[in-house]
Amino acid sequence: MVAGNMCQKDLQIADLHAALEMVKSLSVDALATQILDIGFKCLGCGECCSGEDNSVVVFPVEVRNIQAATGLGWLEVVRPPDAGEWDKDGCFHTLEWRLKKEGASCRFYEDGRCGIYPSRPGLCSTYPFYLDEGVLQYSLCCGIGSVIEPAEAKELAERVRCRSVLELTEAIALTEKFEDFERGKSSESGVCVVHDSEGPHRIYGAR
Repeated sequence: MVAGNMCQKDLQIADLHAALEMVKSLSVDALATQILDIGFKCLGCGECCSGEDNSVVVFPVEVRNIQAATGLGWLEVVRPPDAGEWDKDGCFHTLEWRLKKEGASCRFYEDGRCGIYPSRPGLCSTYPFYLDEGVLQYSLCCGIGSVIEPAEAKELAERVRCRSVLELTEAIALTEKFEDFERGKSSESGVCVVHDSEGPHRIYGAR
């Protein structure tokens, strides 16, 4: 069973490396042309910064960028996601971090503006565009279809590719460091283990 798990893990890592090389080879100019054809302009509606479904994945390097810009502590910037599994000791395991919220909105969304705009996460700086297996996609957004200047489209295309490179690099590191665990029942222990590219982080009183 252990050998089988290792083999599966090695295959996952190999697939991620292949995906990473594919994304690195994508033409920014070609992506920019697609964005020009689709069209986009941020209308400042704030819908992507608020709402119950708003959940922004943040990686360690991005958390530290926000910390440097704000002086806030780690858990003042991010929180563990709600989805996960319990181990046999009653610890809750989950993956990656989410930008912290206050009520339904991102905690950094104030007076209709982003309070960390220069250091906002890659997901925010590329919204509504993203890459899915190297193919440009976009989320529902009222700004889609608006005219965008070529220079803006190229800058956005570069950010989209960089975001995908970061996501895959983080996924590789997370998979390499992740150690599986025996599943169990939920507990009131309050111990939460967040797995990311730097390994497991134990948080007490997070549940």
